[in-house]
Amino acid sequence: MDKINVVAAVIKRDGKYLCVQRCRSHETYNSERWEFPGGKVEEGECDYQTLLREIKEEMYWDIYVGRKLGTVVHDYPDFTISLTAYLCKPGDGDFTLLEHLDARWLTLEEMPSLNWADADRKLVEMLKEL
Repeated sequence: MDKINVVAAVIKRDGKYLCVQRCRSHETYNSERWEFPGGKVEEGECDYQTLLREIKEEMYWDIYVGRKLGTVVHDYPDFTISLTAYLCKPGDGDFTLLEHLDARWLTLEEMPSLNWADADRKLVEMLKEL
């Protein structure tokens, strides 16, 4: 089974975190589920570079990448994901959703109400313990 390294931006503003909804896909286990924005680490990139690139590509937005929050590992049916989260701050202006259906700013207490992708659900649980 393939293992992919992915980074997630846990973007915090005014006590709330940015949650985004994935588009519909052939992977029914992730289709239209919620996640923290981010993406796959490409060869030769560090996590920091990946986060800046992915947020720019998916949201046409600049962020400030802060400290590493932790890593979770999850086995999906056709791959294993190693998902590393970083606490981030929003840059100036607002974002534009280019690859997601919806976005919400939620408190930690509100997050369980969303239908999360399994790996991101583990991140939500991790955030509650920090």
